[in-house]
Amino acid sequence: MSAMPSKSSVSRRPAPALSAGGPARPLSPNDSWWTVAASAVLACLALSTCGWVSLHLQADPALHTAALFVHLASLILGFGAVLVADYYALLWLSGRCTLRETLDSTTRLHVPIWSGLVGLIVSGAMLHPDFASALTRTKLALVLILTLNGLQAGLLNKRMHDEAAPLARRTLIWGAATALVSQVCWWGAVVIGFTNSQH
Repeated sequence: MSAMPSKSSVSRRPAPALSAGGPARPLSPNDSWWTVAASAVLACLALSTCGWVSLHLQADPALHTAALFVHLASLILGFGAVLVADYYALLWLSGRCTLRETLDSTTRLHVPIWSGLVGLIVSGAMLHPDFASALTRTKLALVLILTLNGLQAGLLNKRMHDEAAPLARRTLIWGAATALVSQVCWWGAVVIGFTNSQH
C-alpha cells in the first residue's frame, strides 16, 4: 500500500467534541495500534475464507473467464493507483510539490487501491489457485503482507498528518519502509501471476 493518508486523516478540521448527548466519532482502523491489530485479524479471516472458497468452488469456463477479467482489471486499478501515489511521494521528496499537495493528491487514491486489492483477492479465489505450488503459496503470502502493510500505513498516514513539518527522521524511515514493502509485494505478485499463467 502507499504510505499516503486516507481522506479522514488529511482533513485539518478537528474531530467534533463529544458531548453527553452527542454522537461519538466512528471508530477508524487507523486510530491506534489496537484498531490496526483488530483490522489485521479480520483481514486474515477474510483471506482464509477466500482460500476455503477457492478449494470448494467449481467455476465453469464462463465464470473463470469473468473472474480472470476482473482479476486483471483489479490489478490495473490497484497497482496503478499505488504507482501514482508513490509518484506523488517522489515529487514531494524532490521538492517539486509540498507535503500538503502530496497528501491531498494521494487521498483520492485510497479507494481505488483498496478496491483493486479486494478485487484481486475475490476474483483470485475463482481462478483455481494451485495451493500445492510453492509459487502460489508465495503469492498468497505477498498478498497477506501487502494487506497488513496497507493497514499499518493508515496509522503512518495519521502520524504524517499530525506531525509538524519537517517530518521526523523516524517517520520518514517508516514511510520509506512502507513504500518499499508495498512495491516488493505488488511486483512480486505480478511476476508470480505472470509465471503461473505460462504453465
